[in-house]
Amino acid sequence: MQSSKAIVIGSGVAGMAVSIRLALKGYDVHVYEKNNYPGGKLSAFEKDGFRFDAGPSLFTQPQNMEELFALAGEPLQNYFTFYPVDIACKYFFENGKIVHAHTKSTDFAREMKEQLNEDPQKVISYLQQSKKLYEHTATFFLDHSLHQRKTWFHKGLGKALSAVKFRYIFQSLNKHNTRQFTSPEAVQLFNRFATYNGSSPYKTPAMMSLIPHLEQNQGTFYPKGGMISITRALFQLAKNKGVKFHFDSPVQRIIHHEGRARGIVVSEQNILTDIVVSNSDVYFTYKNLLRNTTRATNELKQERSSSAIIFYWGIKKEFSQLGLHNIFFSGNYKKEFDCIFNTKQVSDDPTVYININSKMETTQSPEGKENWFVMVNAPAGWVQNKSGMKELVRRNVISKLNRILGEDVESLIETEHTLDPIMIQEQTASYMGSLYGSSSNSKLAAFFRHANFTDSIKGLYFCGGSVHPGGGIPLCLKSAKIVSELVASNINRVH
Repeated sequence: MQSSKAIVIGSGVAGMAVSIRLALKGYDVHVYEKNNYPGGKLSAFEKDGFRFDAGPSLFTQPQNMEELFALAGEPLQNYFTFYPVDIACKYFFENGKIVHAHTKSTDFAREMKEQLNEDPQKVISYLQQSKKLYEHTATFFLDHSLHQRKTWFHKGLGKALSAVKFRYIFQSLNKHNTRQFTSPEAVQLFNRFATYNGSSPYKTPAMMSLIPHLEQNQGTFYPKGGMISITRALFQLAKNKGVKFHFDSPVQRIIHHEGRARGIVVSEQNILTDIVVSNSDVYFTYKNLLRNTTRATNELKQERSSSAIIFYWGIKKEFSQLGLHNIFFSGNYKKEFDCIFNTKQVSDDPTVYININSKMETTQSPEGKENWFVMVNAPAGWVQNKSGMKELVRRNVISKLNRILGEDVESLIETEHTLDPIMIQEQTASYMGSLYGSSSNSKLAAFFRHANFTDSIKGLYFCGGSVHPGGGIPLCLKSAKIVSELVASNINRVH
């Protein structure tokens, strides 16, 4: 193939992955990034001897990385190593109950029996249903563009549709889980998987019951060096395959004429090409890069996903009862999601997630100390012009942790940094700081998520968490694959 130029806007996970795939197809790929570092949300920083992953903290489906590096003909282990984690998460409830979610299903089922008196067979059956649903539906719908006619003639469509029962579409995840389990704690535990795409378990359809398969059946993994090692591996592979990165280079506009992409504008300079891939938030792309306010406004018809408030705490003590992933549940889960999606507030009793990398690698924090990534769900756009509200959330979080752990947590905080929805928007261009673009709080939300291309501008593609198939590292890697295949099949290509 005669080499031609391709431009990628943004160096998030999907942006780097698609740049690699296009380079492997012979394109001269240039990535333009407004920040001075790659990775987008998947970044890291160090403060007072503590190392913190700034964004995503859960690593599942390593096969997506393995596939990409195999395609590039590069041994993954030369760039990136990871290993399985025996306990996916430790769950703490306000009533004192604690559940260790073992990644071995029989151990997890036994734990659910011992701690919550749930029938072990029902737990195993639930995970088997989750696996079946994922393998029959997700592997089809997540690996293909839903916006191409040929997808609906694919031989795997019949199998996928046959697995989508009425209840999975028209029943909420909470109702589905309530019918599966007897204890409110078990229902709450499995309800939390709705947050994996920034949704409410009381609104999102029961199709989301396929998500536990990723964590509990396929496994949870820890990347050596922390999550930032994923960014480093992708960045290094991209450079090794000839991708050129341009940092501190915010794209001002996408040039298009007569229905075709023609290039981009950076620093008032026109950079021409007939293939442009936007790894920026799709709303930001339409509003700021295409200057199409009508199309941008149309994107907001889909409810925004939740955002987050994150406290990065250097803790001057080790907590033996905590693991890599820990959840401290709200005493009123429904109220928490009502606050997020209805009243646009943070609950006064939020669920608290704590990730502690130093549990896996002591080098992540000073000796005898721990690096806590403390996150609570928040409505997109929250904190703007709300003086003192973030401090109130902080106090509520500390109060909950003090109560459940029996410690004076605030006295143990040696160093601190915070991140809120508006800061997330400023750093990553994710509109209102929504972590996954649009939520999945409607029955057919997946089908309304923006396509990976647009018929109105040939040669313009979209990848990343705000478009199909969705947010999170696995789906971002899949979106990169979909885009590269669209380019390869000459969809929206200039001939």
